[in-house]
Amino acid sequence: MLDLIALLITLTAALAYLNHRTLKLPNAIGVMAIALLLSLLMISLSELGFPGLERQVEATVRTIDFSYVLMQGMLSLLLFAGALHVNLDDLVRRRVPIGVLATVGVVISTLLIAAAARGVFSLVGIEMPWIYCLLFGALISPTDPIAVMGILKAARAPKGLEVKIAGESLFNDGVVVVVFTVLLRIAAGAAPVSAGQVAMLFAEEALGGALLGVAIGYVAYRMLRSIDSYQVEVLITLALVLGGYALARRLHVSGPLAMVAAGLLIGNHGRRLAMSEKTRGHLDTFWELVDETLNAVLFVLIGIELIVVTFTGASLSAALLLVPVALLARFVAVGMPFWVMRRWVAFTPRAVEVLTWGGIRGGISVALALSLPQGPERPVILAVTYVVVLFSIIVQGLSLGRFVRWLLRDAPGASG
Repeated sequence: MLDLIALLITLTAALAYLNHRTLKLPNAIGVMAIALLLSLLMISLSELGFPGLERQVEATVRTIDFSYVLMQGMLSLLLFAGALHVNLDDLVRRRVPIGVLATVGVVISTLLIAAAARGVFSLVGIEMPWIYCLLFGALISPTDPIAVMGILKAARAPKGLEVKIAGESLFNDGVVVVVFTVLLRIAAGAAPVSAGQVAMLFAEEALGGALLGVAIGYVAYRMLRSIDSYQVEVLITLALVLGGYALARRLHVSGPLAMVAAGLLIGNHGRRLAMSEKTRGHLDTFWELVDETLNAVLFVLIGIELIVVTFTGASLSAALLLVPVALLARFVAVGMPFWVMRRWVAFTPRAVEVLTWGGIRGGISVALALSLPQGPERPVILAVTYVVVLFSIIVQGLSLGRFVRWLLRDAPGASG
């Protein structure tokens, strides 16, 4: 394990250096692009008759349980770090659209993508059960708050859009994990399928996670308020994340939602009422470094995972067809709720278009695909997911800043 961690950190640092000196892309996208190119080089060398290196790299990559590393390790730290810098007052002011997008929007997106995927898979000659189409719809629906926020700030997007994307992404990660877990239990025959029992399981995971996050966040807040030592206070927040996530797993509640709730509490009430200026500075620096480092490592992992993804002509065709499907489903999942809410809520001009193109998929989709049980459906869904995520990160991520500036160049400002 120590050797793997050392290898990942060293590789990430080297790729970050290369990106900074040559490509000069946003750090996460740049390191992923270079890792992707290295993976393609390994595969090409293997095809040209030099399989030894590619096999050795593949064996190393297979020893890294990407799904476990992200879902049981990185995700807790990334979500807490993201929530830590979200203004709760801004979030509360926009709670209705954010809440609707993170719940109703996720359900709409899941169902639309699942229905379209069923047709696409059938078109290319792949037999895919309906429950696995739903699983694919669920895992491809969450958006990545980390990949998009820096780009939006650089593009000087309206504050309301930044808050909506950040808030929706933080909460829909947790909601999607719950939806995916429920569907996976149904697929495995380990959970009842009645609507009432599924709703009860969902409430237990989601509400239980949020309540746990508030409870452990409050305990940490009281501890922070009783001392003035930035070393100890930073350590308390780290223990809150790692210990809290482990506790959520033991209690069978949503760890991601618990981390979001705890991060919002510490980042707002804790920051204002329980920390000195010196502590705030050190806390922000620590969690920004954790955020940037883990995000870079995560995107390197996404790039090198190409080596272990199996593509066929049918799965690649399905993936290329489902890329625009995922975008269209995102447009409908955002547009329908906004159309209904427009009578009561004022929205930023072009909000639907920006939220659609800004709905970048990330590592959580790949991790969920890798967590699927072994079977004929898993390699197909993994290959399709990988292509959709790559398109989202590279094409949408690199063009989002210009897209926002172009789209909003003549639009009057709005607070929503």
